Amino acid sequence: MHARNRCRDGYDFARLTAAHPPLTPFVVRSPRGDATIDFADPAAVLALNQALLKDAYGVQWSLPAGALCPPIPGRSDYVHHVADLLSGGDDTAIPRGPDVRILDIGAGASCIYPIIGASEYGWRFVATNIDQAAHRWARQVVRINRPIATLIEGRYQSDPRSCFANVTTPGERFAASMCNPPFHASAEEAAAGSARKRRNLKLAPDAAALNFGGEANELWCDGGEVGFIERMIAESATRPQLCFWFTTLVSKSAHLPRLRRAIARAEATHVLTIDMAQGQKQSRLLAWTFMHA
Repeated sequence: MHARNRCRDGYDFARLTAAHPPLTPFVVRSPRGDATIDFADPAAVLALNQALLKDAYGVQWSLPAGALCPPIPGRSDYVHHVADLLSGGDDTAIPRGPDVRILDIGAGASCIYPIIGASEYGWRFVATNIDQAAHRWARQVVRINRPIATLIEGRYQSDPRSCFANVTTPGERFAASMCNPPFHASAEEAAAGSARKRRNLKLAPDAAALNFGGEANELWCDGGEVGFIERMIAESATRPQLCFWFTTLVSKSAHLPRLRRAIARAEATHVLTIDMAQGQKQSRLLAWTFMHA
């Protein structure tokens, strides 16, 4: 699967700077003499992500100030794992084209999963957002990328506690849903997590924005990650035919037993946990279905 990932962790900065010259001022030499960037610099991380998307997919991409800046290799990995799910693990059987419909819950201003999935596989996406400003920004980013613009439809979610209600219609069907849920349960918890990341990056305790950014609704919600996913699981059981595969990222492996119990209560027919890793970042994809997989 990783052979398909055109946005990898091993960066070819010569090619990337050629594809995206604005990255050039941010490229420095590591103590070992390798080309790299300062991953604690938000502007450098944004420029790297823009270069990766331009180089791999020809996409013009930007973010509003303060928005969550997604790590492109990891986001690309999730899309490819969904492709594996839909193909049953057979690379030659990956479904492509606009007949494959994917629902992205909480696409954010980046709209990154629809952009990668539409560019790589030609899938058709519905991208939802609970924030009007993020919704408008994502629509504009999609609009300027004409080769994929017709494949991505943005829908505003008026109820922040709902995943599928209000943004889907009776009889609609999707091959899969995707989601990167908020990690934290409160602003205080998010601030503590940011402080840990600042220490890990060897930044001053009062350093300004982190390299990944993030608005309030992107970083925390009632119940945090596990509460959000439990609500998603319960709601999926009320419309089991909406998606063949319901999927979400899970940042903490300690959450999996509780989430698996929630899936069991929902009476899903099949559940999978797929480990994911890009560099030092460890995550996992949780997938369940009410169909016969």
